[in-house]
Amino acid sequence: MTDMFVGRLMSSPVRTVTSETTLSEAATKMYDAGIGSVVVVDGENALEGILTATDFVRLSASGDSPEETAVSEYMSTTVTTTTANTDLRDVADTMIEHGFHHVPVVDESEGVVGIVTTTDLTAYLSHVDAPSPA
Repeated sequence: MTDMFVGRLMSSPVRTVTSETTLSEAATKMYDAGIGSVVVVDGENALEGILTATDFVRLSASGDSPEETAVSEYMSTTVTTTTANTDLRDVADTMIEHGFHHVPVVDESEGVVGIVTTTDLTAYLSHVDAPSPA
């Protein structure tokens, strides 16, 4: 991953929702796109939080209604982010250290511009490293 930067690997555009979106709507968006998270943004595309598949486990255990509950009730608001110019190895190290599967990519003027996921890292490595011996 030497000299590889987040901007070359990140998924973009990012699937986003607002904090007022219902959990049911967010789940449908995630399911239809085949993704494990949506980034929560405000009207100016600034990061407010992230909602992941893990948050739906908490929802299931709570008994709350996904049709009536806003994303704001379950999203994580303390979110580790990165920039497009960050070295990919640094982001991968952070993801491993903290057990993250999704790291939003932000730009000071544009807000959320992408996301790096463990799937992105795996796809990249599967094309770079030689296959294991049979």
